[in-house]
Amino acid sequence: MEATLNETGWRGSYEGWLEAAYQALLESGVDSVKILPLAKKLNLSRTSFYWFFKDREELLAALVSRWREKNTGSIVRQSEAYAETLAEAMLNIFDCWLDSSLFDSRFEFAVRSWALQSSEILAEVGKADEMRMAALSRMFRRFGHGETMADVRARTTYLVQIGYISMQSAEDVAVRMQRIPDYIAIYTGEVAQQRELDRFYARHGYRPGS
Repeated sequence: MEATLNETGWRGSYEGWLEAAYQALLESGVDSVKILPLAKKLNLSRTSFYWFFKDREELLAALVSRWREKNTGSIVRQSEAYAETLAEAMLNIFDCWLDSSLFDSRFEFAVRSWALQSSEILAEVGKADEMRMAALSRMFRRFGHGETMADVRARTTYLVQIGYISMQSAEDVAVRMQRIPDYIAIYTGEVAQQRELDRFYARHGYRPGS
């Protein structure tokens, strides 16, 4: 929705209000996502909000939609991306964990924290988890794994990363990159080829040994 301007002045934009809500959620949790504080933060009138959203619940629903599209959508898309080998397919998934434009870990943590106080959001998180693991399982099956093994490998891959996020684990990028080949071997049962690793490192601006 386009930004709006009238005789009373600037009313902001749909994306502007949503971005402010997103930042508030990340910084202070869902209880801070309220119309008046957001209006003050944006230096806008409270009534400006209603040009873009019916009420607070609609804003919260937009936040959930944004989270679903970015985080769940990216995992599904990356799981379906072209790869010659399963190791390369897993490296496509690992792009999510290293590129915040694909997967927003802080957003993920904030939504999961929100789920602790909302049964509706808990249900949304549950749906997302199942959708993501199903996508990973399909990826494993695409490369020849049976249904049970694909499911177990998908869960191992995914739940370890959710553990990283839930624990807010801070790991040096260089250390994490050094562990990537071993993660690939554990998750897939394959050894990543050097050229696959080189392409992965290059797209994340990492130089081994530098």
